[in-house]
Amino acid sequence: MESDLIKRKNKKGIEYSIRTDRRRFFYPQEWVHFMKSLKTSKKPLFDFMLNTGCRIDEALHIRTCDFDFERNNVRLWKTKTKAKKGETHGKPRTISISSQFSRRIKKYCCNFKSEEYIFIGSIQSVNQMLKRILKKIGIKDFYNFSTHNIRKTSGMFLKALGIDVGEICTRLGHDYNTYIQHYGSADVFSEKDMRGIKELFGDLYSRQRRF
Repeated sequence: MESDLIKRKNKKGIEYSIRTDRRRFFYPQEWVHFMKSLKTSKKPLFDFMLNTGCRIDEALHIRTCDFDFERNNVRLWKTKTKAKKGETHGKPRTISISSQFSRRIKKYCCNFKSEEYIFIGSIQSVNQMLKRILKKIGIKDFYNFSTHNIRKTSGMFLKALGIDVGEICTRLGHDYNTYIQHYGSADVFSEKDMRGIKELFGDLYSRQRRF
């Protein structure tokens, strides 16, 4: 809350806020309110991040050719390099998307060439826009949010749906210990929240879409 807000000044005397809760995630109703407050042109990027749980840098390198709309999946090819594990480059991963989201993003991709990046912006500008909109719609601890919290939200929603932790880790590009340390209990969601989560993720991981 506002009383928890920690403010500091940089070397130029400009005041900035410190995040006090790095585990903060969106509740479904908060997410819906946020998305409705965005300009139409800005919605696809945030829609993509929630539906894939990807990192912002992974999202900003997505092209139309990375999607397989017939199989409803997307290949994240510009992934994080884990130097501590001796990696010299990130490991691409292909993940599933719901048929509902697949139709939305396919329509959006029609505006771009096959190998053209479909999302425009920088990590900093997207984070600034996120905070600005959250503050505008009355999220009191807007300062706790960055695009990484969308990734946490995606993981929490999948956990609430009962998806196997191993599958979630594969999808997010996490190892098991990292996931356990940084994601909370899904029991915090109410029945209304669960209905909202299911609506947001559509037929993702639903048997009906596979047969």
